Amino acid sequence: MIQLTVDNEAIHASPGVSVLTACLSAGIYIPHLCWLETEPPDEAPAACRLCFVEIDGYKDPVTACTVTVENGLRITTDTKRVRDLQKTGLKLLLSVHRVECKQCPANRACGLQTIARFLGAGLSCKPFQQVLKEPEVDSRHPVFDHFPNRCVLCGICIRVCRARHGQTPFGFTGRGFDTRMEIFETDPDATERCLSCKACLTACPTGAIVIRSDATASDQVRKQAAGDQC
Repeated sequence: MIQLTVDNEAIHASPGVSVLTACLSAGIYIPHLCWLETEPPDEAPAACRLCFVEIDGYKDPVTACTVTVENGLRITTDTKRVRDLQKTGLKLLLSVHRVECKQCPANRACGLQTIARFLGAGLSCKPFQQVLKEPEVDSRHPVFDHFPNRCVLCGICIRVCRARHGQTPFGFTGRGFDTRMEIFETDPDATERCLSCKACLTACPTGAIVIRSDATASDQVRKQAAGDQC
C-alpha cells in the first residue's frame, strides 16, 4: 500500500490509483463531477476542473484525478487558491446551466447542489453572464430525452456507455461555450438495449438524461405482446 498525507492526516491507497480516488476512499471529500472510479489517472479527462488540490513540490494546484499516488506525497485540499479555483469552476458551470431544481429529477441528488453546499456557495453564476443552449430538449434518441442546459459536459454518459457496449449514441461537438453533448444514434432498435441498461441515466450527475414515458410504455406493450406469443 501507498502511504500519503492529506491535510496532515496519514492515509493509505492502492498503487496506481489517483489522489482523488485515494481521498474519496478515505472519506476526504473533494469536489468533482467527471470522475469514474474505474478509470486510471492517465485516462481521466479532468473535464469539470473542480478537483483541485495542492501538493508539496508542485508550483500550482493540480487536478487530483490526474495525479497518481506516490509514497510520501503531502496534499492539502483546503487552501484559498484551491477554493477560489473550485468556486470559479462551479460558477462557470452554472453560467451554462438552467437552475430549475424543483423541476429536475436530480433535485436533492444533484452533483452541482452537493458541490455548492460543500463550498458554501449558492447556485448563481454571478459575476459571469448566463449563456443557455437551444433547443431546451433533444428528443432524437428513441428512449432518452437530453436536456443540454442541465448537462455539465462531464462525459460520464459517453464513457459508461462505451465501456458496456463498445459504442455509444452520445458524443461531443463544438468547442468552448459552443461545446455540447449530441445524440448521434436514433435507431429504434436501440430501444430494448437502452431500456435494459440505463447506465448513462444512472451515472448522470445532474439529471440531463431523462427516460421518456412513451418509451417505457412502448417497451411494456412489446414485452406483453412477446409474452402472449409464447
